[in-house]
Amino acid sequence: MEKIEEKLEYCLNCPVKPCANKGCPLGNNIPGFIKAVKEKEYEKAYQILSETTVLPAICGRVCPHSKQCEGSCVRGIKSDPVSIGDIETYIGDISLKENYKIANKNTSNQDKKIAVIGGGPTGLTASAFLLKKGYSVTLYEKHDYLGGLLMHGIPDFRLPKNVVKETIQKIVDLGLKIEYKKELEKNLLLEELEKQYDAIFLAIGANQNTTMGVEGEELEGVYGGNQLLEYNTHPNYKNKKVAIIGGGNVAMDCARTIKKLGAKDVKVIYRRAEEQMPAEKKEVKEAKEEGIEFLFQNNIVKIIGKDKVEKVELIKTELIQKEGETRKVPVNIPDSNYTLDIDYIVMALGSIPEKFVKNLGIELNKWGYIQIDEKNRTSNEKIFAGGDLAGEKGTVAWAARSGRNAAENIDEYLIQKK
Repeated sequence: MEKIEEKLEYCLNCPVKPCANKGCPLGNNIPGFIKAVKEKEYEKAYQILSETTVLPAICGRVCPHSKQCEGSCVRGIKSDPVSIGDIETYIGDISLKENYKIANKNTSNQDKKIAVIGGGPTGLTASAFLLKKGYSVTLYEKHDYLGGLLMHGIPDFRLPKNVVKETIQKIVDLGLKIEYKKELEKNLLLEELEKQYDAIFLAIGANQNTTMGVEGEELEGVYGGNQLLEYNTHPNYKNKKVAIIGGGNVAMDCARTIKKLGAKDVKVIYRRAEEQMPAEKKEVKEAKEEGIEFLFQNNIVKIIGKDKVEKVELIKTELIQKEGETRKVPVNIPDSNYTLDIDYIVMALGSIPEKFVKNLGIELNKWGYIQIDEKNRTSNEKIFAGGDLAGEKGTVAWAARSGRNAAENIDEYLIQKK
C-alpha cells in the first residue's frame, strides 16, 4: 500500500490533463480517478473510470503506457511519469475483489435489439455501453469463452486469465445475452441476423496472419504468431532454435511464451532499429532479461529446407531517410547475407481479416478490411463495424475506444430511426 501511496502523491492533478486528453485512447479522467483513490474513495474512482472504460484491470496491465497516457504525463518531461498503469490496475483489482458494479443508467430502449458479433475488447466494450444505454444486446462468439485476444492472444504472465474472466463478468451482469460457438459464414448468417435485429455490430477482429511472400514460407515449421497464441498449437520446442519475425507486442508474446516452453535459443528478427519497435519498451526489456536475443536491422531473405525448416537467410539493413517518409526506412545492404540454423520460424507481422469476410456482401477497402465511415457505418445501413476488422489502431485501449464509439453511433442511428 505504501508503494501505491507514493505513486498517488506523485500525480500533480494537472488542470490540462495531457495524460487523458492527449495520451489515453479512451480519454479516461486520469487525474479525477487518481484523486478519488488518494482520498480512498475506491468505488468512486472505479465509477469515474467506468464512464469511459469497462476494462480497467486489463488496460492497467497491458496498455503501452509509455506511448499513451504516461508518455504524455507532465511529470515525465523532466523526470519519471506518474505510474498511471499501476494505479489503474490497483483500482481495477479492488473493483474485482469488492465486486463493484458498472453503473447502468437507462432501461428505456429494451424494445430495440442489437447483435454484437465477436467477444474481444471491441465487441465487449460496445456491448457494455449499449447495455448502459438500455438496449437489448446479444453477443455471438465463435469460441466457448469470451475475451478474444485477451484470453488467447496475451500470455498469462502478462494478463492473468482470472482477471479477464472477472472483468468480463461485470459486463455480462449488465444483462448481456450470449450465444457461444457461433461463427459467421458457418452457423451464423448475416442475412438471418438482419431480420432479427435493429442493428448489428461486427467486431470479429483480423485473425489471418500477414505473410511475407518469401521463398520457403510454405515449409513445415513456419507458423503464424496469432494462430499459435489463439489455438495454443505449439510444437515441442525443447532444445530447439526459434526465430520470431516482427517487432510488435505479438512478437514479444510469442518469443517469451516459446522461451518459457523450453526453446534453447529464441531470436527476434526485426528489420528496423530498436527505437522503432512498436512493442512496449517494458516487454522488450523483460524479453532480454529472459534470454531472448534481438537481431535489429536484419531482414529475412528466404527460408531454407527440404521439407521442413533448416535454415533462414538474413540480410543486414541500413536506415535511410527517403523523401516523403516521416521516419527512416530500412534498406538491404548488398552482399551482407548470412544464414542461421533454425528449427522453427514464427511470423508475427500483423494480421488481416479472414478470407470469408469478402463474402459478407459488405464493401471492403483496398487492404481487405471492412470499409467504415466516421460513424462506424458499413455499406449496409444496419451493419456497423470496428476494431481490427476495420483496420483501426491495434492496442486494447484503441479496440475498446472503437467499441465505445460504435455504441454511441448505433445509439444515434436507432434514435434517428424512431
